[in-house]
Amino acid sequence: METLNDIAALDRFRPRAGEIVLIPTMGALHAGHASLIQHGAKLAEARGGSCVVWIFVNPTQFNDPADYARYPKTLDADLAICKSSGARGVFVPSKDEIYPPGRTVRVPELPRVATQPGLEDARRPGHFAGVCQVVLRFFEIVKPKVAVFGEKDWQQLQVVRAMTRREMPGVEIAPMPTVREPDGLAMSSRNRFLTAEDRVKALAISKALRVAGGEASPKRAEAVMGDVLNEAGISPEYAVVRDAETLEERETESQRALIAAKVGNVRLIDNVAWPVRG
Repeated sequence: METLNDIAALDRFRPRAGEIVLIPTMGALHAGHASLIQHGAKLAEARGGSCVVWIFVNPTQFNDPADYARYPKTLDADLAICKSSGARGVFVPSKDEIYPPGRTVRVPELPRVATQPGLEDARRPGHFAGVCQVVLRFFEIVKPKVAVFGEKDWQQLQVVRAMTRREMPGVEIAPMPTVREPDGLAMSSRNRFLTAEDRVKALAISKALRVAGGEASPKRAEAVMGDVLNEAGISPEYAVVRDAETLEERETESQRALIAAKVGNVRLIDNVAWPVRG
């Protein structure tokens, strides 16, 4: 496995890489990321190419500077996970490599799913502008054939899909299911900030989604999610059922239940397909 610290190193690596399957991350990797890398490595092997992990904490997608400053940085552990999971290259650029001083890095036109649903877009102003800016920059620099994204950040996945269709239609977006702890909590780099008490309380999020999956209507599912969260002492930012692709508030054949909530000082998100079938 090669660690690539700048674009020049990536350019030297690319000719022998073949088709690249890209795993975009901000580091602080865990077993959920490992599953993305393992899947990417399998896709790359099938194509005779290489799985490349991108590790970059992107400042433009943080609307809270304090949140950016405290984002965990665990590069040595991250590199070990990348190697054991099958990555052939890890690109770890500096901020100046991605956003060169004196140069404007374009923010693409945001799709409706980035601005209309009133979910992450309403709670984190400017977040998806930063996501689209850096993902497009990823694609222009790395030139992947496939990029793997996790389903835990469901709205982000839909935003990236829509932006990619418009800006880089030659890149395939491959989704991967959320990886959970044995007790059901969705794996997240933020979980390490939970106190022991809040770690137990956070289980109400996955429980709320699970219980709501058996309800017969979106409104009833939303009410049940609210009840479960309130009983645990959690006030959600949102607990809704929406169209899975557009995240609009309408009943369709494919829907998603989504929750965002602060547990203590830690903001967590989770989602599942709704209703639960079978």
